[in-house]
Amino acid sequence: MLKSKPLPPAQQERVLTVLSIDGGGIGGLVPATIVARLEAFLQEKDGPDARIADYFDVIAGTSTGGLIAAMLSAPDENKRPLFAAKDISQFYLDNGPKIFPPKGGWVPSLVQSAWDKLRGGPKYDGKFLHEKIESLLKDTKVADTLSNVAMPTFDVKRMQPVLFNSFEAEREVHKNARLADVCSYVDMHI
Repeated sequence: MLKSKPLPPAQQERVLTVLSIDGGGIGGLVPATIVARLEAFLQEKDGPDARIADYFDVIAGTSTGGLIAAMLSAPDENKRPLFAAKDISQFYLDNGPKIFPPKGGWVPSLVQSAWDKLRGGPKYDGKFLHEKIESLLKDTKVADTLSNVAMPTFDVKRMQPVLFNSFEAEREVHKNARLADVCSYVDMHI
């Protein structure tokens, strides 16, 4: 397990850097593409090994943004980011239609969307995403991330928000969930 990722003390007058990534299902391809471009710019300045996780104290994401945050900060065996940002864009292109399957034409989709909102519950079943992300992230846990992470979700069964974050995960074992489980939860329940 990685050591704690301390935040700079306020008295050092250092700016706290936070990357916040929006959700939106398959629309996650947009922030993934923007983050890939940012990483490419950083690599031009600092070399080909530069990664987003090297530049941000906290990476936060809602829904599919949480999936991106997890992928940007998950460590490989050398304690470097497992994914380059460009890999995440490709992940969405390759797997997006299976993770976020279309529900039909616009009228059936509109009716299905209204029904889903009335009955509650997740928008997608999450089976494909869970299997895919589990094969990539394996047993990596929230506290193992290279950057601090924050991924807000909503528990539809208990009707309350749930926040997965490395700050609590490092101190409280029961909050140190596997990233694959958090990613499945984040994308299916918000």
